[in-house]
Amino acid sequence: MRQTLARRAVVTTAALGLALATAPAAAHAQAAPNTNKAVNVTLTVQGPDGLLFKGKVNTKGHDVTTATGGAHKCDGTNGNANPSKVPTPTAALDDAARRNYFAWDGTWYASFDDYSVDTIKNVSGGGSAYWSISVNGTPTPVGGCQFKLNAGDRVAFTWTSF
Repeated sequence: MRQTLARRAVVTTAALGLALATAPAAAHAQAAPNTNKAVNVTLTVQGPDGLLFKGKVNTKGHDVTTATGGAHKCDGTNGNANPSKVPTPTAALDDAARRNYFAWDGTWYASFDDYSVDTIKNVSGGGSAYWSISVNGTPTPVGGCQFKLNAGDRVAFTWTSF
């Protein structure tokens, strides 16, 4: 009888241990923070003849559609730059344009998984100029759909000739 009780205790303990070890990790995991929470940034668009736009923009990463480039994601996951969706400079430009009724256009480059901003408010780059992107005074090292913005950032699209 003692052997039977001991055997049952061992089997029960082993089964319980196995059940706890294989329980879904989600039961103990905390919810991931919302990395694509909307942030307020200041956006400046500086053309060759002066300021085209300056204002506060509430933005987060989202799909963007341009006449030339079509519809594509622009949420920081482009090019595997970030592991989850985040606010981006090009999404901020897109939000400002929609809310303030001005146009912008960009070409989509699948090889970069990003847009090249070609025109803002009818001002185009071209053979000897382009729209550069900087955040807090520093040029972005990646495309405008790949760079993560934080609340309070200063985003600038500047017409730059070379």
